[in-house]
Amino acid sequence: MNLELEGKIILVTGGAKGIGAGISRTLAAEGALPVIIGRNEKDNLAMVQEITKSGGYADQIVAELSSPEASKIAVETALARHRRLDGLVNNAGVNDGVGLEKGDYERFMLSLHRNVVHYYLMAHYALPALKESKGAIVNIGSKTAETGQGGTSAYAAANGARNALTREWAVELLPYGIRVNALIVAEAWTPLYQDWIKTFPNPEEKLKKITANIPLENRMTTPEEIANMVVFLLSAKSSHTTGQLIHVDGGYVHLDRAL
Repeated sequence: MNLELEGKIILVTGGAKGIGAGISRTLAAEGALPVIIGRNEKDNLAMVQEITKSGGYADQIVAELSSPEASKIAVETALARHRRLDGLVNNAGVNDGVGLEKGDYERFMLSLHRNVVHYYLMAHYALPALKESKGAIVNIGSKTAETGQGGTSAYAAANGARNALTREWAVELLPYGIRVNALIVAEAWTPLYQDWIKTFPNPEEKLKKITANIPLENRMTTPEEIANMVVFLLSAKSSHTTGQLIHVDGGYVHLDRAL
């Protein structure tokens, strides 16, 4: 399917690794130019090089998005280089394990800055350009906002906010023709997830226990499967879809565990 994204400039936070990397690759394959925004210049440049070698186009901006001023600088830099923005993917974040019993105020607030404050700031600063292009926003969220996980109060709160902001922005931006949707992730096979699995005494057994609860094919979701939906939501092919929380998770969140 031609998603009509050729030449579109799309900001992708955390676009160098994991789910973000899958989104960057898929955008480039569709002819768009992903602008990868991430804290690690080496990782950013490696992804740009990979895309370039495959015949696509990409750019990168180094930014530590937990710092509020970084979002403004990142958007201004992208606009100075490319003169327009056609989409924003808010993806950067980390499940940093700040719980209720073992957490504290400072870590809780830091987690919110890592996981949701920059979602708001990136959209705020990108908005004038998105109004001109009638662009689209996709927020990447997590099942933790709906299912709970235990020991992740801050991350769950941030993801609840991501879901709420998705629908709030979808309403506020209706007059500008800007669509806003969220892609909700459950169990996705990313480098961070692989590292987490390795912390268990028997990683293979732990992974098998997790995948047994994923109804469709009893396997992890791939970053590419998530990326395909994100890129579709950014495209004109989803022109009447807004305010939706879309789960690409093999039925993990909503299907009966008795399956």
